[in-house]
Amino acid sequence: MRGDLVRKLTARCLTVGLAVLAFLLLALTTATWPGLLLSLAAVAAAVLERRVRPDAEVTAEFVLLLAGILVAYHRQLGGGADPALLATAPVALALLLLDAPLRRARSFELRAVNLELPTRNPFVTSRFSHAVAVLLTGIALCALVPLAAWWALLLTLLIAAAVGLSGLDLVLRRLRPSATPDPVVAALKRHQPEFVLYFSAPAGSEYQATMWLPYLERIGRPFMVLVREADHLAALAAATTAPVVHSPTVRAVDQAIVPSLRVAFYVNHGAKNSHCLRFSRLTHIQLHHGDSDKTPSANPLTAIFDKVFVAGEAAVERYARNGVQIPREKFVVVGRPQVESITVVPAHRRPGRVTTVLYTPTWTGHNADADYCSLPIAEELLRRLLAREITVILRPHPYTLQNPQSARQLARLEELLAADRDRSGRQHAWGATATRTWSLAECVNRSEALISDVSGVVSDYLYSGKPFAVTNMSAPPEDFTQEFPLSRAGYVLHRDLTTLDRVLDDLLVTDPLAELRWSTRSRYLGDFPAESYADVFVSQARRFVTWQAPAPRAGSANGEPGQQPHEIAR
Repeated sequence: MRGDLVRKLTARCLTVGLAVLAFLLLALTTATWPGLLLSLAAVAAAVLERRVRPDAEVTAEFVLLLAGILVAYHRQLGGGADPALLATAPVALALLLLDAPLRRARSFELRAVNLELPTRNPFVTSRFSHAVAVLLTGIALCALVPLAAWWALLLTLLIAAAVGLSGLDLVLRRLRPSATPDPVVAALKRHQPEFVLYFSAPAGSEYQATMWLPYLERIGRPFMVLVREADHLAALAAATTAPVVHSPTVRAVDQAIVPSLRVAFYVNHGAKNSHCLRFSRLTHIQLHHGDSDKTPSANPLTAIFDKVFVAGEAAVERYARNGVQIPREKFVVVGRPQVESITVVPAHRRPGRVTTVLYTPTWTGHNADADYCSLPIAEELLRRLLAREITVILRPHPYTLQNPQSARQLARLEELLAADRDRSGRQHAWGATATRTWSLAECVNRSEALISDVSGVVSDYLYSGKPFAVTNMSAPPEDFTQEFPLSRAGYVLHRDLTTLDRVLDDLLVTDPLAELRWSTRSRYLGDFPAESYADVFVSQARRFVTWQAPAPRAGSANGEPGQQPHEIAR
């Protein structure tokens, strides 16, 4: 995420800097060729910025570039009034000013990937955003040669005609929606999806949805993914062959929820979930994106869903323990299918000396009572591990870099690991290797023990049967295991680090909690055979998707999946 921010800032600085420099050279000096070449570079930078930031607003920079290019063009033609150049200026300026409103209007419409759509005017699709870049590039090249100004005017009029057709198409679809059916809706009706994965979250949260896509595909029924933010469209489309639809407005959601849909799956408690929960004919199922003893994992909003898929009985107990009253029949224990690729160690193996530890600090949370982040004590923790000649895999939460202080702390840890690797030769892993190249399951399999904050990673690691330690950053020591029961099966590392050496001895050498860990494992993750572990989720999800409501009796209410699902998964 930090790299993404750097790319965006770099692209912004390049666009603005090159545009201003090109204008100054063209308008205030006679350096025509260098100025025009800089103008072309500025246009290229703007196109690049649009790739990094699809919503980037570059109208001001483009207007500045147009002014400079026209001044240079006038100078190249030898001065004097040129009717064609005079006509080019207002038309080109109008196109530049119309670009942003037309793109915004188009952003309110349904967009889809992985869906067969009819061919339309290319300027109505994503290519339209490059029209003004093509215009500026063409005029700058005409000025470089230089060509007669009527060539620039002809190019401007051709692009204006294409933009006009695009604008007309947008207006017609707005004013006469019934006369011009949306092609995305028509294609969805042909696809006949039976369930939808509905997803709304801040940028960088795609992992919440992508972790479920392989298992939803195993259901073997046609489905779609509906995203509410454009940032997620490309990432989710790359993770599945199912259609991924961007519905930016409530009206667009209404269009995308086609009649063939029966079930809607959710992976978080995003505020925009309500826009889909309105459809009572659907069965609404909450999956969550991890299982932990965190406060957000017992969110009272969970009660609004028809069904709640949970990893084990411990999740059901968690809601009751936090005062959230949800009828037991709403819960369906399905395990945590994402752990199927985690290697399970023999149940009664003799403890051996641990040489590789996975450390997974979580983020600071949206508010203080959800801040379980151990990064403030992490430097001393890592120094102690390195002193014991431990190889460390450092895998932070995806949101870590949203907090500047956390980002600095994480950078310091990476410096420590890099220095120790150079000194000792131990192959520590961090950065892209530990967060993108390796999956969480690979990190688990490559390690022999875990140190983690309160998070879903602990539950996932529990499946392996290997030892783990949990950091306590906020609760009084005597209350911690009551608030976070899973920690009883691990070794608790308190914020003051006074017990660090003892915890590391237990975690890395003696492992006295091995037997308790195995009994806790079935309570948190279900007691399902390893060879068919993920099949439990797939079969339960398929039951809801393929369930058929009984035909309504005369004078009775319609049998709706959203109102009758409790019969099939008790």
